[in-house]
Amino acid sequence: EDDFQFILCEGCRQESPNLKLLTCLHTLCLGCLSENKPIRQCPVCRSAIPEASGIPVMDNVLFTSLQARLKVYKKITDGADLFCDNCKQAGEFWCSECEEFLCSKCFEAHQRYLKRESHKAKRVKDIRAGSAKDFLEVSRRAGNLSCSDPTHKSQTVSIYCKKCEKALCCSCALLDSQHAPFCDVRSETQRRQEELGTMRRELKQKRSSFEATYAALQDEAARLEGAQREMRELIRQRVEQLVRLIRREEEELLGLVEARQEQGRRELTQELQRVEGVLRRMEAGERLVEKMSLYATEQEVMDMQPFIRDSLEELQRLQLPAAGDRAQPGDLADCRARLQAL
Repeated sequence: EDDFQFILCEGCRQESPNLKLLTCLHTLCLGCLSENKPIRQCPVCRSAIPEASGIPVMDNVLFTSLQARLKVYKKITDGADLFCDNCKQAGEFWCSECEEFLCSKCFEAHQRYLKRESHKAKRVKDIRAGSAKDFLEVSRRAGNLSCSDPTHKSQTVSIYCKKCEKALCCSCALLDSQHAPFCDVRSETQRRQEELGTMRRELKQKRSSFEATYAALQDEAARLEGAQREMRELIRQRVEQLVRLIRREEEELLGLVEARQEQGRRELTQELQRVEGVLRRMEAGERLVEKMSLYATEQEVMDMQPFIRDSLEELQRLQLPAAGDRAQPGDLADCRARLQAL
């Protein structure tokens, strides 16, 4: 179960059949999105949700599919009685193509009539002996692309139209002259996976720069806190040596230090939150692309890749602020000058 925590909603950490993929590449259920609607920000990284409704239109079909497939695996491995979906006898086989349990007799008929379609049913006891990843790999191979024409859902899809960027069956490709040029849909799926893999590697390299900046900001925050403590102590030591007439100056200096400290903390907190949000988006992007390469069917790749690619390209366009451009919060030079004057 630890291997598949990533398919849960990143807000409430629960399973949900209605998972939405945000542009920051975090995944939330409709319940969490509804609660977060007035804010219209991702609760994980605080990125803005551009949709006016606060509900993204992109479904995370990969995670939803994995939840459904893992429920079947859990049903098999829990040891409960399984029944044939055709005759209600004891289910001894599972066909990932048909998504049905089969008894021995129905299995024989299934193999005889569906042999041409390469339906490969596995024994339930073999599935129990294997891992969840093995089961998902078999069901992943069984996932087929569907034609973009709703009337051709039963047709085998093997063609990709580069012009309209859709998977087509042979009927659509032959009868509609508007579709051209073509390529093999599996080649297009592989190309998209490779494109996402390349973007993931580039994102990983860029992430190291953001991590270094995040660490530098944390060091700066620690330095700021140390400087504030040192200055406050120096102020107290000096003021205690002065006469009663300048006690008011002591209070003014302490107030100035506190104000500068608060200002510097606010500025650093904002910068830290921004960089932290970007890092979380990058982590989400890397994780999602990795899981797609491991578990996504071709249909899921075709549905989700353009959306994920656009989000990753947006991340790649982000730039770190130059070191000279960042403000230096907590500058206490004027405070030191006034203290010296005392």
